[in-house]
Amino acid sequence: MDTMTYTKAAGGFLCAFLVLLLGKWAAAGLYHVGGHGDQEAAYVIETESGEAEAEAEEVSFDELMMAADVDKGAKVFKKCSACHKLEDGANGTGPFLYGVVGRAVASVGGFGYSDALTGVGGDWTPERLSEFLTKPSDFASGTTMSFAGLKKATDRVNLIAYLDSLDN
Repeated sequence: MDTMTYTKAAGGFLCAFLVLLLGKWAAAGLYHVGGHGDQEAAYVIETESGEAEAEAEEVSFDELMMAADVDKGAKVFKKCSACHKLEDGANGTGPFLYGVVGRAVASVGGFGYSDALTGVGGDWTPERLSEFLTKPSDFASGTTMSFAGLKKATDRVNLIAYLDSLDN
């Protein structure tokens, strides 16, 4: 290639770069995202104190259980179905969950529980299931269940109501 070809190529590149910079400058002028004065937001929304949050936390577990929706619990169970089965005696990666509400903790025959869960003892009451489902690793430190947990109390009670509705 000769010198004129290089000059044309460099000129085309620099022209495109100049158009890009001018476009950026024009866009920054049209869509300025900086704050107005001392405030970062264009307008401020006044909010009330955290009293509403405190009221929401005062709902008792029994009231949540009475308002539980079995159909919504069936939808929440889809998160569990990768490892657990609902058929009596059919273990998967996790133990079967048929009749889990009221059953003794770590009591399914033929399933190898972690030492952390076998050391817990007691029965799976709805309250204990809710505590476990919040974050299994906090309930039984060292458990092999790698599930992150259900953060919403309504999801937990709906799931517990669904599991309780399956057995006689």
